[in-house]
Amino acid sequence: MSSRFITTEGYALLQQELTHLWRTLRPEVTRTVAWAASLGDRSENADYQYNKKKLRDIDRRILYLRKILPQLEPVSYHSEQEGRVFFGAWVQLSHSCNPLLQCRIVGVDEIYQQKDYISIASPLAKACLGKAVDDEVRVDTPKGQQIWFIEAISYQPLA
Repeated sequence: MSSRFITTEGYALLQQELTHLWRTLRPEVTRTVAWAASLGDRSENADYQYNKKKLRDIDRRILYLRKILPQLEPVSYHSEQEGRVFFGAWVQLSHSCNPLLQCRIVGVDEIYQQKDYISIASPLAKACLGKAVDDEVRVDTPKGQQIWFIEAISYQPLA
């Protein structure tokens, strides 16, 4: 079973998404489907078919969010975390062959559409946990082991 930890910000965003889908987007699409259905022949009605699919996608996401939100455990920042990499940290890493990499270690349910977030379950995140600035991070990849160095750690977005 995957980790059910989530940052407090990530939890709030998922709740907002559920509210938006249920109270705003779903009623709008439902009205459009009803209007398109009233036009007649549904088999050749592109508005009806497109919006019916969109409604199914919205319903699927609503069901998923309603299922996982009660199971998630929001994790807040504590001052004891300062100076080390733990859940919710923004980490800046350097590697001899790559430019600086900046990422935030978060729960698996909050990396959706976030390019600079990595899951706590990822090999890089696991290798960073508990490390401090200037520590070496070894990550096994399909192309062999990579060595990174921690340049900065913050619990606020890095500049």
